Amino acid sequence: MTQAQARAGLLIMVAVTIGGAADSVIVRLLAGDIPAMQIGFTRALFGVLALAPLLAARPGLLRTQARWSHVLRAGLKLMSLVLLFAALQRAPLATVTAIGFASPLFVALGAWALLSEAPDSLRGAGLVLGFAGIVVILGPALGEAQGLALMLALGSAVLTASIQLMLKVMGRADGALTLVAWNLIVSVPLALLPAAAVWVWPTPEQWALLAAQGAIGTACQLGVTRALQLADASLVAPVDFLRLPFVALAAWVVFAEMPPLATFIGGAMVFAAVMVLSLAARPRRGLPSRG
Repeated sequence: MTQAQARAGLLIMVAVTIGGAADSVIVRLLAGDIPAMQIGFTRALFGVLALAPLLAARPGLLRTQARWSHVLRAGLKLMSLVLLFAALQRAPLATVTAIGFASPLFVALGAWALLSEAPDSLRGAGLVLGFAGIVVILGPALGEAQGLALMLALGSAVLTASIQLMLKVMGRADGALTLVAWNLIVSVPLALLPAAAVWVWPTPEQWALLAAQGAIGTACQLGVTRALQLADASLVAPVDFLRLPFVALAAWVVFAEMPPLATFIGGAMVFAAVMVLSLAARPRRGLPSRG
């Protein structure tokens, strides 16, 4: 990895975080008019259309031996997105975003329980700090109308963690672009009937927002893939936490929405916890190998 590649990877990841903030704003703009399930369907549909030129040029990307795993992953991803969209429509955007950063904590728990990854004191400390941060974020909202919405966001984070655990296995056989393509393609028929049951015909302006969201979502997935190709994951992954200030700024500018201070305090705690988990996951240098 050269300095130029690292710089390019970081810039791409910053663009991805801005795209994520725009995605959240679009969901809020559609709140009250377009159901979350319908947004999940149109996001996948327009995402496939945005990806179509790449698939036409490289049809080999669709080769896989894990079709049913892709179906299961797409179903989990769809449910995760619908829960997230429902939360974004009902609770402060920055607060929902901060809760979403809890996914790595659930990944660590799942890795211990399902993949037999041995825990240690450093990872344990990271988990305690991270879940304390979640409690700080949720605290002011519990018992209020938005409390249920934030629980939806937490459910979305758990499902996202489940998907990431699946990818630990699926990623050994399929490349990142194959995973992105199959997820989008399978999500369209999975979401069609549930979306049809709650369908509200969008206005031309809403169609434009839905199409933009689908394109942004696909661009962000491809951007993350490219950033990880250019730079180490340990370098680019923390950049994703820039989404919190970007989302908070966008919510303030567009909706005059200011999240509680607890969102930023808890978000900082979760960020620190994820960094601790990342540090604990790195192989230790200078230790003798065990045969």
